[in-house]
Amino acid sequence: MRPTRSPALAALALFVALGGCAHFTGGVASASKPLAPGSYEVLGPVRGQDCVYYILGLIPIMNGNETHVALKDAIRKEPGADALIEVTSDTYWQHWIVFSRVCTQVRGTAVRIR
Repeated sequence: MRPTRSPALAALALFVALGGCAHFTGGVASASKPLAPGSYEVLGPVRGQDCVYYILGLIPIMNGNETHVALKDAIRKEPGADALIEVTSDTYWQHWIVFSRVCTQVRGTAVRIR
């Protein structure tokens, strides 16, 4: 006697096999622009990102996934910020059956130049 296989289980396995995500380490920098010691005021931690979206993993819907845009987004999150210190950058990728996106994230500490 052969075991019965569920079509729902097969569909779930296919969905899991076609979807996924990955995270790639980027870079690290002491600051987003040259800063002299003591020439800035620390405001707080911030995070910014920029993404590009795809249909079927091949056809871009819009431009994006640029580090400089993610950096500007992070600085804009803290009113009065001019730059970032302790900067890190990562890229992550998410893929579903029809839709996917790739994002660059920038994290750091916002500062105001005196």
